[in-house]
Amino acid sequence: MTPKAASSVSSGPSRRSFLASTAVATAAVAGGMPLLAACGGSDSGSREGTTSGKDAKKILPTYVAGNVVTPDIPSKNGSSNGFTGKLDLADLKTSVTRKLGKGGKVTVMSPFWGSPPKGSNPYYTAMNDLIGVDVRWQNQDGNTYDQKLGAVLASSDVPDIVVVPGWNMGGKIPSAIISKFADLGPYLSGDKVKEYPNLAAIPTDAWQRSIFGGALRGLPMPASYVTNIVPLYRQDVFEKEGYQVPTSADEFLALAKDITNAKAKVWACGDMKWTAFNSFGVLSGSEKPLGWNLVDGKLVYRIETEEYLEALEWTRKLFAVGVVHPDFKLGKSQATDPQTKFAAGEFLIYNNDISSWYGLTASQATQNPDFKVSGMDIFGAGGNDPIPWAAQPAGIFAFVNKKAPEAVVRDALAVANVTAAPYGTKEYMLTNYGVEGTHYTLKDGVPVKTDQGNNEVLNAYVMVASPASTLAHPDFPDIAKAQVEWQQRMGALTKKSSFWGMQITEPARYTNLSNDFEQLEDDIARGRKKIGDMQQAVSDWKSKGGDKLRDWYKKILDENGSAAD
Repeated sequence: MTPKAASSVSSGPSRRSFLASTAVATAAVAGGMPLLAACGGSDSGSREGTTSGKDAKKILPTYVAGNVVTPDIPSKNGSSNGFTGKLDLADLKTSVTRKLGKGGKVTVMSPFWGSPPKGSNPYYTAMNDLIGVDVRWQNQDGNTYDQKLGAVLASSDVPDIVVVPGWNMGGKIPSAIISKFADLGPYLSGDKVKEYPNLAAIPTDAWQRSIFGGALRGLPMPASYVTNIVPLYRQDVFEKEGYQVPTSADEFLALAKDITNAKAKVWACGDMKWTAFNSFGVLSGSEKPLGWNLVDGKLVYRIETEEYLEALEWTRKLFAVGVVHPDFKLGKSQATDPQTKFAAGEFLIYNNDISSWYGLTASQATQNPDFKVSGMDIFGAGGNDPIPWAAQPAGIFAFVNKKAPEAVVRDALAVANVTAAPYGTKEYMLTNYGVEGTHYTLKDGVPVKTDQGNNEVLNAYVMVASPASTLAHPDFPDIAKAQVEWQQRMGALTKKSSFWGMQITEPARYTNLSNDFEQLEDDIARGRKKIGDMQQAVSDWKSKGGDKLRDWYKKILDENGSAAD
């Protein structure tokens, strides 16, 4: 169910499509395919700023680690939990011992990629029976969800639960979240969360991200904070040709020249900009607050750094020497699927979401049995180690209507307590795979979706709340192991910037201040613009509000401290 935008963009990785891909991919695994305030924290009515420190501790749920299931590879250095064993349906654990729902009706609006099934399908019926709630889905096209979301939140007809991905929180959406959605603190803060054990097992960092306007409003989808962008490579071709995985930016360039043979229609790579940012230590661009960091007492934004220019120059050089596949140079988007040409061997290395590591393996297993993809460790530049900057520990949230009566709020939490069940439980299996025999069959410990399962068990319930970030591929357990171990190695090098983990609402006047930089990055990489154009754009950014925005962020930091400490 990975959004189409994430799998078909070939003109260079889109920040939004990668966010969509990874957030949904971390939700679950189904059928062997990845599923995809005025400054200061004490003012609960605040429309801008953040809440952290002592104010947040009063709000956050008590963390109670789950003991129902033990992962084969526990989380380390910010990694996901890993499961590498076969599934035994007879040994599945029960994490929800009593039905918490009281039989009420709850409407849910959520983004959906694909064709939504009929509301009376067996999957929805089974889930609702398990939860004890009549959930009615109002699925909306995930590719145009921001438009629908804005219209609904501007109206008086808001569903009981509304799912809002982080990449849709632009413009007036954060303000609407604060004014339209309920404070869940009376139900979840402190020890109150213990009534919902699976919600209590959600990591505190994810709950910290769920504080909006001084109140706990969101039900989070936790994520690994390790970068989700992996430099994937054709391990089978590397082994056949004797290519060595590069350990530096210079080695990568030399290898890329060695691989490329334009006459034979073989190029080294796709657009490597996002790997370059991690290699050179550029502050994260996945969310605006993550781009700020305190350096020698001064807040610095990612576009002001030397590392940013160096990464762009290195990426430009790859295009300039001709080692990048022509599709990326030409800027074709929907017309050509890069995964197809990667699988065909037209290029051997490219950035993609970590979910594609498994997705490519699974899709090629039958038709191309020699195909082997792996993720290379992020390499450093200039003799230095790479510095990947941490992503946020949650990126999709479900909110409950402020006008909902207590019975509806509790039914909504009953839904979330089931959907947040960990891998290896009966609740997880039903949430992510559906009904055995109807939606999937088990073959040698591997759940295989039926056609009905592929049509009905899609991105619905997983969007309400999820367990701690998990990687599990029963059909390719070695991939799950490799993914988690990659996250752990990269996590050991990962740094957290000053506003990591905070849910920050910027003043509306700055909303569009840095919107044009991604396009300029791509133009520079392709030789259409020069580094000097970026330097001028940064200067303009400062004078048009960047310096004032820096002061605004500095005040937040002074009053709240850093969540990354």
